[in-house]
Amino acid sequence: MRSPRTPKLLSVAAVALLALTACGGGDNSADAGAEGDTGRVIIADGSEPAQPLIPTNTNEVGGGAVLDLLFAGLISYDADGTPQNEMADSIDTEDAQNYTIKLKEGKTFSNGDPVTASSFVDAWNFGAAAKNAQLGNTFFESIEGYEEASAEGSTVETMSGLKVVDDTTFTVTLSQPESDWPLRLGYSAFYPMTAAALADPATYGENPVGNGPYKFAGEGAWQHNQQIELVPNESYDGPQKAQNAGVTFKIYQNDTTAYQDLISDNLDILKTIPTSDVKNFKNDLGEERSIESPYAGNQTIAIPYYLENWSGEAGKLRRQALSMSIDREEITRVIFSNGRTPAQDFTAPVLEGFDEDLPGSENLEFNPDEAKKLWAEAEEISPYNEAEPLTIAYNADKGDHKTWVEAVINGLKNNLGIEATGKPYATFKEARTEATGGALTGAIRSGWQADYPSLYNFLGPIYTEGAGSNDARYDNPEFDELLSTGLAASSVEEGSEIMNQAQEMLLEDLPAIPLWYQVAQGGWSTNVTNVEFGWNGVPLYHAITGK
Repeated sequence: MRSPRTPKLLSVAAVALLALTACGGGDNSADAGAEGDTGRVIIADGSEPAQPLIPTNTNEVGGGAVLDLLFAGLISYDADGTPQNEMADSIDTEDAQNYTIKLKEGKTFSNGDPVTASSFVDAWNFGAAAKNAQLGNTFFESIEGYEEASAEGSTVETMSGLKVVDDTTFTVTLSQPESDWPLRLGYSAFYPMTAAALADPATYGENPVGNGPYKFAGEGAWQHNQQIELVPNESYDGPQKAQNAGVTFKIYQNDTTAYQDLISDNLDILKTIPTSDVKNFKNDLGEERSIESPYAGNQTIAIPYYLENWSGEAGKLRRQALSMSIDREEITRVIFSNGRTPAQDFTAPVLEGFDEDLPGSENLEFNPDEAKKLWAEAEEISPYNEAEPLTIAYNADKGDHKTWVEAVINGLKNNLGIEATGKPYATFKEARTEATGGALTGAIRSGWQADYPSLYNFLGPIYTEGAGSNDARYDNPEFDELLSTGLAASSVEEGSEIMNQAQEMLLEDLPAIPLWYQVAQGGWSTNVTNVEFGWNGVPLYHAITGK
C-alpha cells in the first residue's frame, strides 16, 4: 500500500507551463498498462447526483466523482495536482491568448466513436450557449464570443473563439491573455461529448458515454438513490487506467451507516468520516487504513441576497455580525477534534498565492461584542423581520452536518440573541435543487472542492454574477472586473495579488461566511490496497486494488 501524503500543489505558472509543454502521443506512466487485481469491484460511498450526468451541467461532488471516472479531458491531474496530458498531444501558445490544441490520434469513446476536435468544440459551445442553461456555463467565459453566446435570450450557439482545423486539431482564442487557462482543461466542464449526446442530452445524461477509464456497466447501471455501477473501459489507455474490475458507488442515506459498513468490510472506501466518528476513526481503522491530510477545499454558509433581512447595507452588517458570532476555534477543536482549520479567507492554504492576513479577515474572527454592535447598527438602518427567522439548510444524507450546524446556531443565539434553526434536507440533491433554483428561504451550508489548483477556482465559479454555483446571487461588477484583471496578469504573483484584492471585497460583503478549511479524513477496508487521496481530497479510485 502506498502511504497517503499531503498534497503540495504547484504554482499556477509551473502547472500552466507543464500543461503547455508536456507533449508526446504515448502514455509515460510506468503503471498505466498494468492489469492490477481485475477480479475485485471496489465499493465506494457516493451521493445521488443532483443532475443528469452531463459534463457541462454538473457542479456538485456526487455527479462529479462519477464523471471523472467516465471521462478524460485534454489534461488530467496526478495525486499532487501536477497536470499530465490525456487527450491532448500538445497545447501551444505564443501569447497566452491564442492556443492551438492537437489531440492524440486513435482515441475513442467507450462506444467506439472517435474523439475528435469537434467532440470538444461542440461540447464547449453547447455548454456556453444560453439556450442550453448549463450550470458550468461560466467556465467558458474566457473564450472569445462567450458573452454573445451566453447572453440571456441569445440565439447564438457557437463561440467565435473556437475553430476546428481538422479531426485532431482545434484553436482557441481567448478574449484576453490568460497564461493559466490550460490548467482548467482537466475539469469536467471541458470534457468531450459525442454527437448523440448533444442531440439528446436528457437521454444521454441517464446513461452517458465517455472516453475515460470506466464506463457504465450496461442498462440499469444507475439505480437512482441506490448505486451507480462502473466497469473498466477497455478502449482507454491513458495514465488513469483501471487497476480493478470496476467501481460501484453505493448511495447512502447517512454517513453513519456507511462508516459501520466500512468497519465491517462491507464498504471498501469512505471519502469522509462522519463528524460523530472523527474522534475514534484512527483507533478504529489504524494508520494503515486511514488518512487525515489537508486538501484544496473549504466549508461556508451562503446567504442569498434575495432574502429581505440579508440585503443592502443592513444585510452586510448582519452578515459581518453573524460571522463574528461563530467560534470557529471551538467548533473545530471540540466537534472535529482539530481535524479542520478555521478559515481566514475564501480559498485554501494549500494553494499558491494564499494569504492569511488579507484586510477584512478580522470579520472571520470570533468577536461577540463587535457582533452585537454591528447588529445594532443594522437595526437602525432596517429592523430585522422576525417573521422570517434565520434557517441554515443542510443535507442530512452526507457529511454529518447536523452537529456543526447546531453548534453554529447555538453561537448565534447566545451571542446575538436571534432565533435560528437548522433546516435539514433528506438528500444533497434536494438541497442543491433549491439553491440552484434560487428558492432558498434561508442560508445554506455550502463549500468548495477545487476543480483545478488555483485561487480563481474558489472565486469565479462561486461569486461572479450569473455563475452556476453562486448560491448567494452575489453581484459585484467591481469584483468581477478584478478577477478578470487578475487572470490577465503577466505573472502568477501579480495575478494572485489581484485575486486577493478581489477577496477583500468578499471579506467585507460576505455573500458566504467562510468557516474552516477542509481536511481529507477517510478510510478503507481490509480488502483493498493501493489507496491514495489526491490533492482535492478525492480517492484515486482507478488505482485501488484488492488484496
